[in-house]
Amino acid sequence: MPRVINISAHDPKAVTPWDREQVYNGLDCIVTREVFDVIYPQLDEHTGPTYDLSRSLQAPALAMGLRGVLIDVPRRAEVIDELYAQADELERALERIVFDGIGMLSFNWRSNPDLKSLFYDKLGIPPVLFRGTPTTNEAALLKMAAIYTPARVLVSFILALRGLHKKISVLRTAIDADNRIRTSYNIAGTSTGRFSSSMSEFGTGGNLQNIEESLRSMFIADEGMKFAKFDAKSGESYCVGAIEWNIFRDPTYLDACESGDVHTAAARVCWPGLPWTGSIGPDKDLAEQPFYRHHTYRFMMKKLGHGSNYGGLPPTLAQQSHLPIEIVQQFQRSYFRAFPAHPQWQDWVKTTLRRLGYLITLTGRIRWFHGRLTAPDTQREAIAYDPQGSLADIVNRAMLRIMRLNICPVVMHDHDALTFMYPENREAEIIPILQQHLIEEIPLKGGRTLRIPYDCQVGWNKGKYDEKHPDKNPDGLRDYFGEDRRTRSRRAKMSLLDRRFY
Repeated sequence: MPRVINISAHDPKAVTPWDREQVYNGLDCIVTREVFDVIYPQLDEHTGPTYDLSRSLQAPALAMGLRGVLIDVPRRAEVIDELYAQADELERALERIVFDGIGMLSFNWRSNPDLKSLFYDKLGIPPVLFRGTPTTNEAALLKMAAIYTPARVLVSFILALRGLHKKISVLRTAIDADNRIRTSYNIAGTSTGRFSSSMSEFGTGGNLQNIEESLRSMFIADEGMKFAKFDAKSGESYCVGAIEWNIFRDPTYLDACESGDVHTAAARVCWPGLPWTGSIGPDKDLAEQPFYRHHTYRFMMKKLGHGSNYGGLPPTLAQQSHLPIEIVQQFQRSYFRAFPAHPQWQDWVKTTLRRLGYLITLTGRIRWFHGRLTAPDTQREAIAYDPQGSLADIVNRAMLRIMRLNICPVVMHDHDALTFMYPENREAEIIPILQQHLIEEIPLKGGRTLRIPYDCQVGWNKGKYDEKHPDKNPDGLRDYFGEDRRTRSRRAKMSLLDRRFY
C-alpha cells in the first residue's frame, strides 16, 4: 500500500524530511502539468516548432553535461603557476608606483576603498558615479584612463591584475574525480535560443562557453580520440544580410558575406579608393594595413562593424574599442554610406516593435517585448534579436542532425561553434560527413537561399595551433583542409597515461 501523507493532520514539527520531500516532488509534477495544460493549446505555427526544438535539444544538452571534457591536470597546474608569477610581478611593480610615486603607505589593489582613495583623493580625479555612489568598476577605470593621463598607467596595471586573477579562478574551477570538467547547459536560458551554461548539478565545473583562448589548451580529447571544432564565425553577419535582402531586396551586405571574407569585402565597399584587386587573398592582406595607429581596416570592420550593425552609438563603441570617438564617427559615416540598408533595417525594427510589440526571426522564432518599446535598450535588444536568434536555431538544428547520425558525440557548445570528438583513425571518413550535415539552407524571398558556412579546425586540445611556433602547442586546433598529418604529442600521451593511475 502506498503511504498517504496528510500534512494538514500533522503537527508541522512532526513532519519528517522524507514527507516534505515527497510533497515537494508531488507539487513539482502537479504544477508543471497544470502549466502544460494551459500553455500547450496556445502553441501556434511559430511557438510550436520552437517548443519542439527546445524539447529535442534536451538530449544533446544532457549528453554533453554527463560526458564532460577531459582536463590536462599537469598543464592546468603549470598555467596557474605561470599566471600567479605574472600577477606577483605586476603587483610588485604597481606597489612601487603607488608607494614611491604617490606616497600611499598602505594600498591593496583589490580593495575598493583603497582604489577610491588612490584615484579620487590622492590623484584628485572627480569621482565616477554608479547609481549616485562613487565606483571603481571597470567602466569607471576605463573612463578615467581615457580622460586623465595620471590614471592611465595605474588603470592598466589594475585591469591586468584583475584579468589574471579571473583566469586563475577559471582554472581553479572544481573538476570531478575522473578529471573531467562538466557544465550544465540551459536550453531556455536566453530569449534568443542561445544556450547558456553554469556549474554542473554536482557543484563542479562552471560556464564553459566563454573560456578565454589562452586557457583552452587544458581541454583535451580522450585517448585515441580527436576534436573537430566547427565555427560559424560570421554567422550573425550572414543573418543581417539575409534580413536586409528579405525586407529591402538589398543584396550588398549578404553579397559581402558570401565573398569569402565579410570583413575584407566590407572594407572594399567602405574604402573604394584603396588599390583593391578583386581577389580575396591579396585584398585581405591589403585590409590588414593600418587604418588608425596599429588598428587595421579589417579590424575596424570586425570590431566596429558588428557593433554598428546592432545600433551601437559612437560613444559606446569608442569606449568598448578604446578608440577616439572621432575615429568611430568617421568609420560609421563610411560604413553606413556603403551599407545604407543597415540604418534602414534598424529603423524598420523600431517601427515594427512599436506597431506590433513582437518580432519573428528568419527561422520562425517569435518574441514579444514587454519593456518600454521606445526605450533605447529595448530597441537595441530588438535589433540584435533576429540575427542572434536565427543563428542559434541554425547551429542548434545542425547539432541535432549530427547527433542523430550517431557517428561521434558533441562535447562542447560555444554559442556559434560546436566541438565534436571522433576516433582519430577515422578522420578522413567522419569530417566530410560532419561538414555535409552542418549546412542548412534557409529559403529567402526572391528565390535566394541563406547558407552559413563553418570553419573547421582539428586537434587534440582546444587551444590554438600556432603555425609560426608549432612547438608552443603541437596538439592545438589547426585549420583543416582535407588532412592533418600530425600525430598526438608524447607529452599528451604521457599525461593521459599518468592520469589513468591517479
